[in-house]
Amino acid sequence: MGRRVVVYTGPTLSADEVVAALPRAVVRPPAARGDLLAEDWRRGDTALVIDGYFRERRSVGHKEFLWLINQGVHVVGAASMGALRAAELVPYGMRGLGGVFAMYVSAEIDGDDEVGVLHGPAELGYPPQTVALVSLRYGSRHGAAEGAFSAESGYRVVQAAQQLPFTARSWDEIEASLGPEDLDTLNILRRGIDSGDWDLKRRDALQALVEVGRPHPDDQARALRPRPIDPGALTGINQNRLLGRRSSGSDQGPKVSDLDVLDAARLFGEDYPALHEDALGELLDKLAKSRGLTPTAYARAKLGCDGELPLPAALASWLTPEEMAEADPDRRLRLVMIRVWPTWASLDWRPTVLDRLRETGARAAWEQTVVRADDAALAAGYRVKVPPPTVCGSLFLRHWRRPGAPVETQVELARRGFHRVEDLGRAVRRFFVYDLERGRAGVRPTG
Repeated sequence: MGRRVVVYTGPTLSADEVVAALPRAVVRPPAARGDLLAEDWRRGDTALVIDGYFRERRSVGHKEFLWLINQGVHVVGAASMGALRAAELVPYGMRGLGGVFAMYVSAEIDGDDEVGVLHGPAELGYPPQTVALVSLRYGSRHGAAEGAFSAESGYRVVQAAQQLPFTARSWDEIEASLGPEDLDTLNILRRGIDSGDWDLKRRDALQALVEVGRPHPDDQARALRPRPIDPGALTGINQNRLLGRRSSGSDQGPKVSDLDVLDAARLFGEDYPALHEDALGELLDKLAKSRGLTPTAYARAKLGCDGELPLPAALASWLTPEEMAEADPDRRLRLVMIRVWPTWASLDWRPTVLDRLRETGARAAWEQTVVRADDAALAAGYRVKVPPPTVCGSLFLRHWRRPGAPVETQVELARRGFHRVEDLGRAVRRFFVYDLERGRAGVRPTG
């Protein structure tokens, strides 16, 4: 009996499209938790995961992929959930294919919402109801390169889409988030993605079908020699949970997590913006070097401009008037790249900043700030009602008003790694009572 190819797909490719490209394929619905283990696998079979559930059902687990690899199954991921899992499991024998996989591996993207789409039911063929952010990125890049629209307009479309949850990234919702100057760009992107030309997920999925249909010299050896899996390969703890739980490790006094410390430093640290810029600049340099580029060339390629004045308004809005007047072009591009970090790169900058706080010896002081904030909230009991995040954030912005100048909200948030006032407010809520007491005591706000 020949070796089987089992393909898990849904909104990215239909079953008919899979069979047309690879007639011997067995087509399964998008993979969910337990689906890979439910299949009757044989050594030498191929599991090609394209689509998987993110929300309606539990996502397919890493250990399922590892179990298949250990059984001698050729495990391949592409286009969507498959590309994400392949990027995570390449060191353990999973194979990734396509542009989406390459973007995850290079840390250009890392969130599962980049490939997530809302779709209709199986009986209707999983019709997509939203557009994938990763395809918008791809289309924006190619459209600008082809002169179909400006790089800055494409950037604004991607930024507007990123602000929406993936379940709300319909064309109409994105259009409602844009100004009139970007509507033509959105329409061009829609035509390019709907036609398949700029639908990166679809392109990757079709490429993967062709690739797994080819015989590979190492397939037999792979099937006969199961790859041993390091039992410590997976912990089930993601980066955000790790930072939220990891503390200084001291047995004395209350535990304060890394995220608590980072929030305290960002909110109250007078020198924090300089530390933030230095740490993210280091990451920027490493990303550029990994692609064989100088930081300036990398920034120019990403932002689609050379840094000379006048900068496109979408980029200039991330700089202060002083920075626009005094900084050289390379410096301007560097600052913009650092401040729009959550938009162009999903690489998590927080561990690098936390390492800097440890190196400077500042962590202990910020731990004490968190403890004092918790003590103040406990002492106040229910006498102080903490406002919602948006209100907390708006109130806290007064601390960052420079003498004689209005608060440049977008710039001041970005200098401390916040993207929206609501993000700031969520961090402020824990420190709200503490901040009130500082104000009553006449303590000069820092930052």
